[in-house]
Amino acid sequence: MSLAAADERWMRAALAQASAAEGLGEVPVGAVVVRGDEVIAAGHNLTHTTSDPAGHAEMIAIRRAAEATGHWRLLDCTLYVTLEPCAMCAGVIVLSRIPRMVFAAHDPKAGMCGSLENLVQDPRLNHRVELTAGVLAEESGDLLRAFFRARRQSGKGPTLR
Repeated sequence: MSLAAADERWMRAALAQASAAEGLGEVPVGAVVVRGDEVIAAGHNLTHTTSDPAGHAEMIAIRRAAEATGHWRLLDCTLYVTLEPCAMCAGVIVLSRIPRMVFAAHDPKAGMCGSLENLVQDPRLNHRVELTAGVLAEESGDLLRAFFRARRQSGKGPTLR
């Protein structure tokens, strides 16, 4: 299987996680951590469900991956996430030494992997992440736009991640 086909396969798994978040009323962002040809951890936004400001999909998936591997360094893993990570998540991605990350939609308001800044490839840091952006971006963007449109129409207003 080509790298592009694998990226799409795993991003679809992350989109399934995003749909699970939406089912809970959470902003639909999902993530999976892949090692070899296996998902070792998955997560979706749980900030509202758990009242945890760090309850982002990436944070949950990375924590679960560290638990599954028994180590905080995820040196042989790839992270797939449906929305460009924020500063908090980008920092954890660097600290966990994830070598490669693939994300779907850019986040022009909070994205720290190319939109506002590029924390994961900052040469001043001791680790840099290989990035692939835009994999299934349209599907991810459609899911997010539909979620926020429904929130506005219901009178609940927009909700931040």
